Amino acid sequence: MHRVVALALPSVVMFDLAIPAEVFGGDGYSFAVCAETPGHVPTTNGFDVRITRGLDALDTADTVVVPGYAPPEEPSARVLDALRAASARGARVVSICTGAFALAAAGLLDGRAATTHWVDAPALAARYPAVDVDPDVLYADGGRTLTSAGFAAGIDLCLHLVRADHGAEAAVRVARRLVVAPHREGGQSQFLERPLPPGGEGLAAVCEWALRHLAEPLTVAGLARQAGWSARTFARRFTAETGMTPHRWLAAQRVLEARRLLEQTDLPVDEVARRSGLGTAANLRTHLHRDAATTPTAYRRAYRGRTRQDHRGDEPRPQAHDAA
Repeated sequence: MHRVVALALPSVVMFDLAIPAEVFGGDGYSFAVCAETPGHVPTTNGFDVRITRGLDALDTADTVVVPGYAPPEEPSARVLDALRAASARGARVVSICTGAFALAAAGLLDGRAATTHWVDAPALAARYPAVDVDPDVLYADGGRTLTSAGFAAGIDLCLHLVRADHGAEAAVRVARRLVVAPHREGGQSQFLERPLPPGGEGLAAVCEWALRHLAEPLTVAGLARQAGWSARTFARRFTAETGMTPHRWLAAQRVLEARRLLEQTDLPVDEVARRSGLGTAANLRTHLHRDAATTPTAYRRAYRGRTRQDHRGDEPRPQAHDAA
């Protein structure tokens, strides 16, 4: 049996704790929950959970899962030492949502790609600069150390682990029981609206200006001029305050605008691409597939609840072939 132990830190997110309990509560796994101090552990949901096992439960775990907790303060030295010891002896260490802060505090994410809930990604990047924080992906697989984005992305990561441990059929069985999609690639983007940098001056003002001019050619140098800074200073400050590069933020905003237009207008896909700054329908298809694993037609159908007949420029029509 593969032993999975979840470490519940104070103010644990119950949804995040329930995910590994459900996914790893079946065949092929044994599941347990531990805390630094056995007893009642507060949750973010207004009630406590009673946990009977202490940190010694991690000594024999094959996989350690740290669910999200709030606020993500640095855990105690005892907790960090226990996480380091589990990793050092070869245990797989996994975080869900803000659980990544505990792994980062233990140094387990240094030099690695990692993710967390998009709201908390800038804070994670700022607090632990040695971590390569990717605020867009559903989960990041670093081999023996894995992290997921917020809430439901934890299900995707745990199903990914079942798939790695026992194969695709086992993961599908678990997904069917949970009534969720059996597989979403970790690189798929979190469905999110990225916030503007804080404040009314500087970066926030430039970002607001950029959002009003998405259909125009925009460059990092042009945004820097709008801010009155050098391109290097602008790029450095933007990345430090948002957790992503200006180019990445701009591309994400254009995809978000394309989504909005697909959801709320009847515009042909060519026009959606132009107004969002993505240029062509082909480029829109590429970005939307990368961002949401779907096509403009499928996206519009899913979010508007009906099929439209005028998706000009969306998917190429099949070519006719002569009968053999």
